[in-house]
Amino acid sequence: MPFAHLAWRRILAPRAQAPVVSFRTAPRCRHACDIAAATSGGALRGERKAAAMSISAIIGMQWGDEGKAKVVDFFASEADIVVRFQGGANAGHTVKVGEREFIFHLVPSGMIYEDTLCAIGNGCVIDPGQLFEELDSLNAQGIDWQGRLLISERAHVVFPYHKALDELREAAAGASGIGTTKRGIGPAYADKVSRVGLRMADLLSDELGPLLQRSLDEKNAVIENVYGGKPIRFKEVYETYRAYGERLKPMLCDVGLELQRADAQGKHILFEGAQGTMLDIDHGTYPFVTSSNTLGPNMFAGAGFCRPGFVGDQLSIVGIVKAYTTRVGAGPLPTELHDEVGEAIRDKGREFGATTGRSRRCGWLDAAQVRYAARLSAATEVFLTKIDVLTGLEEIRVGVGYRGVAAGSFPSCLRELDDLDVQYESFPGWSDEITECRRFEELPVNARRFIEALDELLGLPVRNISVGPKRSQTIVR
Repeated sequence: MPFAHLAWRRILAPRAQAPVVSFRTAPRCRHACDIAAATSGGALRGERKAAAMSISAIIGMQWGDEGKAKVVDFFASEADIVVRFQGGANAGHTVKVGEREFIFHLVPSGMIYEDTLCAIGNGCVIDPGQLFEELDSLNAQGIDWQGRLLISERAHVVFPYHKALDELREAAAGASGIGTTKRGIGPAYADKVSRVGLRMADLLSDELGPLLQRSLDEKNAVIENVYGGKPIRFKEVYETYRAYGERLKPMLCDVGLELQRADAQGKHILFEGAQGTMLDIDHGTYPFVTSSNTLGPNMFAGAGFCRPGFVGDQLSIVGIVKAYTTRVGAGPLPTELHDEVGEAIRDKGREFGATTGRSRRCGWLDAAQVRYAARLSAATEVFLTKIDVLTGLEEIRVGVGYRGVAAGSFPSCLRELDDLDVQYESFPGWSDEITECRRFEELPVNARRFIEALDELLGLPVRNISVGPKRSQTIVR
């Protein structure tokens, strides 16, 4: 069984329950690829676990691309297990350590820590080919992942016909398309809720052939007769995915049960969100959303684990907020900038997708939207990212409300969003570079005042501030 793997036995060995205090101030451990010299800190796992939270989550508060990978990396060294609970290979997380970059799509970002275990929950949809491509890339970069990755046997599988349908539908929609990544995520989730999808456990079943044939017959009928596409051959898909199943076999398990066991032993579990709150299938800017529930509370359903009675400092949900707003693809963006300021922010912030390479639309920070997202995801604090990108602007604006819309709410109708009258507050900018600042007091006075104002405008304390892409470029308040 996966729980008997050496790595899991070593890390999840029973240990006395540590006192629960804030995990923000815990020292860090070294990366698996032996590049700890490029980062600050250096205490090993056994020396720092007393400072760990019981369970915590990292959730994007906007339309994705908030900098989750850096934030997860910042906290992952304090975690025993990092868990992905929704989404698929449509996510793109870039971790920069020293001069090296690691790009994650399916694998939790905690994989770069040699003593951190990773799990992919039942709420995800998994493209095995993409997964192994990512794992092979990590292995080539010196990351030993063997024995450190568990995958829920209940997670649904992305097949070639899902990707074909995704691309054909988007092409047929033309200018009215929603801007999908064409990774097959939506069609895979559609099969899941239609109760015709195949799960990871099915890849090892004797029924894989009949199940796949039935699904492929249905999908080929749509591909050929509706979109005029080429049918997908059964034999090639079957043989490829049967081989994937054999390779995946050592990793497949009941992830929820393993998390329950780890939690009972006092281990720190970190949940890693993908996309952002405003892309949630139910509460986001529908239909310009992703195909899963991205909210913080969904982490338990998406992992198959929950402990009753979470209170106070036993559960921390860190909401990641970029100091401005971006989204990729089509859909509402109330504070969008259509001028040279927006272009300058895009260029300086390198706002291009890690998954698709598409340029992101940019706008001012929308505090009203973030308050709505914080309510949905039960965020307890804010990790502010990319504030260094705003350096050099004479004026910085923040959307603080919408005329005619109740505070804490967000319009559900696209027509309302098109006509939204955003109310702004303006703040003076700063010109001094802040990328070398490591204490709040070192920031320019106007930057400090801006952050202090966000404490009030967002309704949550800004506990951490990113002043650059590197892990060391972080200020803890």
